[in-house]
Amino acid sequence: TWLVILAFAAFFASAAFKLIPHYMDNKALEKAIMAVEEDKTVGDKIQSASDFYSYISKSMQVNSIRDLKMDDIIEISQKNNDFLVHLKYEQREPLIKNIDLVVSFDKKYRVRAK
Repeated sequence: TWLVILAFAAFFASAAFKLIPHYMDNKALEKAIMAVEEDKTVGDKIQSASDFYSYISKSMQVNSIRDLKMDDIIEISQKNNDFLVHLKYEQREPLIKNIDLVVSFDKKYRVRAK
């Protein structure tokens, strides 16, 4: 019985170690998006959607998010003084042969520029 419990623990630990980096990347992206509204020094520099894209691109480089293409995961539009940001993507990690772990992220933000 201990062997079965150990096997299950190893399985779930393996899955967790594969998925945690994706959640950390998502959290870093979310933090970068919200920094435009919450951090006055960042918000003052963002005047257009292209400025916003540039800021997110730099943030991805700083946070070493290399396995995502910014153009594929994020859409930014500007409506009056607000930026409408749609972050949508999924990540796959192989688990065993043809079984993959899939995490999907889909969140919309309304960010007010300073």
